[in-house]
Amino acid sequence: MSQEVLIRVKGVNKQFDLGKTVVHALRNIDLEIYRGEYLSIMGPSGSGKSTLFNMIGALDRPSSGEVAVAGVNLTRLSPRQLAHFRGNHIGYVFQSYNLLPAYDAVQNVCLPLLFSGRSHAEAEARAKEVLTRVGLGHRLTHRPDEMSGGQQQRVAVARALANDPAIILADEPTANLDLVTGEEIIGLLSGLSKEFGVTVVTATHDHKMLASSDRILWVKDGAVDRLERREDLDIRIGKVT
Repeated sequence: MSQEVLIRVKGVNKQFDLGKTVVHALRNIDLEIYRGEYLSIMGPSGSGKSTLFNMIGALDRPSSGEVAVAGVNLTRLSPRQLAHFRGNHIGYVFQSYNLLPAYDAVQNVCLPLLFSGRSHAEAEARAKEVLTRVGLGHRLTHRPDEMSGGQQQRVAVARALANDPAIILADEPTANLDLVTGEEIIGLLSGLSKEFGVTVVTATHDHKMLASSDRILWVKDGAVDRLERREDLDIRIGKVT
């Protein structure tokens, strides 16, 4: 794994003003994520892991501090510049798949390509290529309601890969999948990280992801609780120490 820092989070705080109450979702987060690594962000509900995930993915802005990706300070970009950056550098995978039900697999994967200015012919060729890469070369013309949950998530992964991003952000990607299918998706994401040098960041409750992660960030009460390498963990069925 390269030790080149791709994502740098420095002194990030996030507060939500709820009238008389101020919620401190993130507290002075410092984090460096390397190019080509697989990082899992773990923590209970309300710990701040989803908020941190959104900061890394340029889906939200910090109240203070900086988030930089490939040397670009995301906190200084305009909304239009942020949208362009996300579309060209970051792929997203969500637990609910977020596929358009009336579109087949190729059409769903074509969307980010068309938004980035590719021609229909280029977009279709690239969509077929990445769908084949994730094992769905035989399901190109099937709509979401004609596919299993695991196949739909593979379409979502293919869509995230379409613009050849440096980063894939996966938000609870196995939450709606059974054990075997969830392990297949974890293996797919891990393989993409290793084979193509894509940086994968997941926000998850799923301890099965730990075995495929290079490092695990544990978040508690909006702060970094600990950051550990996979090889330093003792992972057993039903137990992590």
